[in-house]
Amino acid sequence: MAKYTCLNPIASCGLDIFPDTYEKTDDLAASDVVLVRSAAMHDLDLPDSMLAVARAGAGVNNIPLDKCAEKGIVVFNTPGANANGVKELVIAGMLLACRDIAGGISWVKENKGDAGIAKSTEKAKKAFAGTELMGKTLGVIGLGAIGVKLANAAVDLGMKVLGYDPYLSLNSAWNVSTQVKHVFSADDIYKECDFISIHVPLMDSTKGMISREAIASMKENAVVLNFARDTLVDEEAMVEALAAGKIRKYVVDFPNPTTAGAEGCIVIPHLGASTAESEDNCAVMAVNELIDYVENGNITHSVNYPDCNMGVCSGAGRIAICHRNVKNTISQYTAVCGDAGINISDMTNKSRGEYAYSILDLDAPATAEVIEKLSAIEGVLKVRVVK
Repeated sequence: MAKYTCLNPIASCGLDIFPDTYEKTDDLAASDVVLVRSAAMHDLDLPDSMLAVARAGAGVNNIPLDKCAEKGIVVFNTPGANANGVKELVIAGMLLACRDIAGGISWVKENKGDAGIAKSTEKAKKAFAGTELMGKTLGVIGLGAIGVKLANAAVDLGMKVLGYDPYLSLNSAWNVSTQVKHVFSADDIYKECDFISIHVPLMDSTKGMISREAIASMKENAVVLNFARDTLVDEEAMVEALAAGKIRKYVVDFPNPTTAGAEGCIVIPHLGASTAESEDNCAVMAVNELIDYVENGNITHSVNYPDCNMGVCSGAGRIAICHRNVKNTISQYTAVCGDAGINISDMTNKSRGEYAYSILDLDAPATAEVIEKLSAIEGVLKVRVVK
């Protein structure tokens, strides 16, 4: 019986996928796998027996990735599951920035007691006039699941679209519209675009990437949209640029003291993935990832270990090994199995940075002695009997 814990409410359509061999528990120390959304895990005491953590969403800054990797805990996320919800809100953000919709609605509320409001509207509405999206240039930084959907939607809206992603995946390249122009420097985005939307993960290399210098190089009256992470942008410099009239609007989905209430900032209370559909999609994907890992040892959409897939476990035995990415490790695994008289019928090994993952299909179940010897090999972090 595998046990799972939910550190945040997870949509029932996802939890209902767990078969009867899985049991929900509130005891983290007894959990084999964990489902989480926004709960902070950095200070939690994660048991050595824990197998995996699945984040029902894309960002994983609330999860201690290195700590988990060292314990052989595979961390999953759900890229693309909430992409449509975020895409739609970015489009709404562009409209809020170029058309003073919020200001117009506030004016109507303030004048609700005016019996002649219909006539007054014709005079007042000039103050809320804006510009259209059609014909404007949108720059999308990061052509992942969200960036591709946004770029394609913007093309359909009649916008010229530039895309920048030095790590463009084959899947994204296939899915992005041929009308999206791929540029090879973010500087091209800054200099040419009326709207700039950032969709990259928060890492040491991307933190503050929309810097004071980047803002200074942008077109006059550009609109910047940030639905990824607030710290990707030097927001103090952004607020200064708004006050100086350099930037037209800054639309951000992450409220903080720097931007909340600041002139020119349209601050949304982190609603990007807050749709019923997104939450359902994330829950379903996260649970399926965990089940496949627990029952077959397969890794899909991990952020601290390499993706690795050997299909459904149909042989006599299967073991999965989380280990450091060091030389001569595989030969030691085969030697241990060979000495025990166990034939390896199939095997795969994948690496990602400092860490690696191996799946071994065996013609006979692994004995406790074999598992003990494999666990004792230098660099091995966790050995698990899948079957």
